[in-house]
Amino acid sequence: MLGIKRLGLLAALVLVGVAPAAAAQAAQPSEQDTQYLQAVHQVNLYEVKAGELAEKKAQDQQVKDLAQMIVTDHQDLDQQVKDLAGQLNVQLPKEPTPDQRTALDQLNNASGEEFDRLWVTQGLAGHLQSIQATQTEISQGTEAQVVQLAQTALPVLQAHYDALVQLAEELGIPVPEASASASASGTPSPGGTTPTPGGTTPAPSGTSTEESPAPSDTITETPVPQQS
Repeated sequence: MLGIKRLGLLAALVLVGVAPAAAAQAAQPSEQDTQYLQAVHQVNLYEVKAGELAEKKAQDQQVKDLAQMIVTDHQDLDQQVKDLAGQLNVQLPKEPTPDQRTALDQLNNASGEEFDRLWVTQGLAGHLQSIQATQTEISQGTEAQVVQLAQTALPVLQAHYDALVQLAEELGIPVPEASASASASGTPSPGGTTPTPGGTTPAPSGTSTEESPAPSDTITETPVPQQS
């Protein structure tokens, strides 16, 4: 009897040991889903810091008001990202990338109208990249919860972008004209690059190009970042 009981206990211990490991493996999201969570968190790190700077330093009240909305929305989005990443065992970056720090340094060193124009220009580039990445996650993601997060984030990012475009037009800041059917070229990773409208100002996450396509006015179910 003792031998049978010991065998039963051993079997139970084996099952207890194997089940959590199998569950953890099953819960691990795909590379696409993992990189989206990491990249959108990286975007949030920049947008919150840049928005807080604009709340303090912007000269135009419209810039201050939009910055406040962007900070609040990205803080809310980031809380969802961190909660979901915790559930899926995804490690998130803790600091802005070197490119993001460069962009934040530029904002710190600017003032008055120069600051306003720089913040709007960087915001246009960063949100464009975020929208394209989010569309990619919606179309290519495999983890339902991450795709749902992207679907929730897309209209928020689009609203920010539209508001930035309107503000840029009012302030006389060039907004690049491009195809309204832009699509993301891949899965941005937390350390990648972000194109900047005008090609002269580093965006929150990287290098600049001369033009950035504008996101579609009507976006269907297609919301990662290479970074904002």
